[in-house]
Amino acid sequence: MAVLPITSHDLQSDYDNAKFRRRSLFKVITQAVLTSNVRRNCGSCGVGKLLALLMIAGLAFLTVAHTNSGISAASEIVQHINVRGEEKVITEGHGNAELLKRFWRKPPRLPPRLPPRGKAGNNSLAAEAHNQQHILGSAVRQNKVAEAFRHAWTGYKNYAMGSDELMPLSKRGVDGLGGLGATIVDSLDTAMIMGLNDIVQEAGYWIEKKLPERLNEKGQVNLFETTIRVLGGLLSAYCLSGGENETTGDWGSRTKLDGPNPAIYLERAQDLADRLMVAFTSSPTPIPYSDVILQERSAHPAPDGLSSTSEVSSLQLEFWYLSKLSGNPKYGDAAMHVLEHLKTLPKFEGLVPIYISPHSGHFSGQNIRLGSRGDSYYEYLVKVWLQQRGAGHGGSDVSYLREMYDEAIKGVKNRLIQKSIPKGLVFVGELPAGKDGSFYPKMDHLVCFLPGTLALGATRGLTKQRAMEEGLMTIEDIENLKLAEDIMKTCYEMYSVTTTGLAPEIAHFHTQKFYEDGLQGGNKSSEFLDDIIIRYADRHNLLRPETAESLFVLHRITQDPKYLEWGWQIFQAFESHTKVDSGGYSSLNDVTVLPPPRRDKMETFFLGETLKYLYLLFGDSNVLPLDKFVFNTEAHPLPISRKGAENDLTSQTQAS
Repeated sequence: MAVLPITSHDLQSDYDNAKFRRRSLFKVITQAVLTSNVRRNCGSCGVGKLLALLMIAGLAFLTVAHTNSGISAASEIVQHINVRGEEKVITEGHGNAELLKRFWRKPPRLPPRLPPRGKAGNNSLAAEAHNQQHILGSAVRQNKVAEAFRHAWTGYKNYAMGSDELMPLSKRGVDGLGGLGATIVDSLDTAMIMGLNDIVQEAGYWIEKKLPERLNEKGQVNLFETTIRVLGGLLSAYCLSGGENETTGDWGSRTKLDGPNPAIYLERAQDLADRLMVAFTSSPTPIPYSDVILQERSAHPAPDGLSSTSEVSSLQLEFWYLSKLSGNPKYGDAAMHVLEHLKTLPKFEGLVPIYISPHSGHFSGQNIRLGSRGDSYYEYLVKVWLQQRGAGHGGSDVSYLREMYDEAIKGVKNRLIQKSIPKGLVFVGELPAGKDGSFYPKMDHLVCFLPGTLALGATRGLTKQRAMEEGLMTIEDIENLKLAEDIMKTCYEMYSVTTTGLAPEIAHFHTQKFYEDGLQGGNKSSEFLDDIIIRYADRHNLLRPETAESLFVLHRITQDPKYLEWGWQIFQAFESHTKVDSGGYSSLNDVTVLPPPRRDKMETFFLGETLKYLYLLFGDSNVLPLDKFVFNTEAHPLPISRKGAENDLTSQTQAS
């Protein structure tokens, strides 16, 4: 149940205006007589007191009769209340009538001063009540998300412990990611952030005792998936558990974490990375091969000989941080050479095709999109720059990454952004045939990473207010943040438009040149029902995290409470339609019908990303602040180089 905020209007009383109407002088005197001690003691008053009362009444009559305007004019009282801060000035009529009024009449009781509706100050009662309710509501919501995580973990632990993923309907595990216990490693830092020590102990023990034999025994893994989920998870666990003293106190932990010595996580990370390095060293170009056989320490390209652009360009956060921790530059050098090579390749207004050949080192094909196989290329341009700015690997300059990012975002705005009809949702389309082809109004749910990335690029992880105050935002940054909020709205409506309140894997949008009838989301109350088209093959939901990620980042940066409500609605939809009673959560085959048919799979990123971002959304902004940590594309937080951040802040301030 959503917790609604208290406003200043809710605290105001309805006052009866009749209590403050003007009264004639005759009524004033009459009321004074009737309500005074004279009335109450009239039974015992003497003749002298009675005569005195009559004299006073006669004097009042003569005074009123002498007044030019008579009784009616004398009763005209002009009251002006001027409020300045805590000062009240009341100016009333003048003359004898005024003296009598002051003598006989007690001023009416004024209503309590409350701030104007919608303008409550930080110190007002309304703001205080709102803040208290917000804190309480957020704590309740965080607890609900933590309960969901525990339910997901319990299902995995009971039926799939040690497997990569849980199949919650058939209650068994499956190894689809190389058999390294991906859910365990992917979930560990989420449990740390939530303070779930028993789960931290269980996952940590498995990593300490079981992961080494898996590394020695298992075969083929994908370089990208293993790097972002397993290597990233191990490095994040090392950092959050206190392995790196420089950042231990920065992330806002309020819980003393149990589990193995943090050095265990770093040892496992380095062992894994040493095996993955063969993907770089085996390739004839800086572009690594896509697949690695861990046991043999060998690598080979994908069957079609190509690598995904997003995959080869989304390894740098992890490998660079490992070099920083280990003191061995080989990891960061290999990964950063990929981006340095990509810098030299031709692009279309900063946009790149989604495939690249490790044999030639050149892009392959023309397909340009920010969905699958393209997404995290753009994400890591700005995140690697944030992580290393002013420091770089080996002290080199990484400003070229910011330049590549800025050029790419201009290309997105010029070539990929359109509005739907009839209601004008801003969405990101594709160029399947490249720069010379036509625009295609298709947007993967994966593209919903973009609002968060745009916001990070605009403010460097600071709140919008602070970034503006410190002069760090250009006009282009402000425009990009506005675009982020527009796309965020579209991502939310992809959820809201369906019967279940959960988004499809892919949406198409109604434009002047494109429309398909009869493929609506099912929520008849949505005003965007005719804007969003959901084909039958695209109606599944995999428990993806991208929208939750961007809600978290945008709320941190803009502090707009609507993102809390959107996130809560999405979480409630997950609870209603994907929760499996025996443990775990299932993907869905069709989000447009009730009840939605289920798919027997709980992806590791539901625990590693989706629930983590929702938990952080409802939490304190001092936990993992975005100007001190950057999240890899699997939501594993890694620290930003302090020296780099300080240098960047200084240079930006001087430039302004």
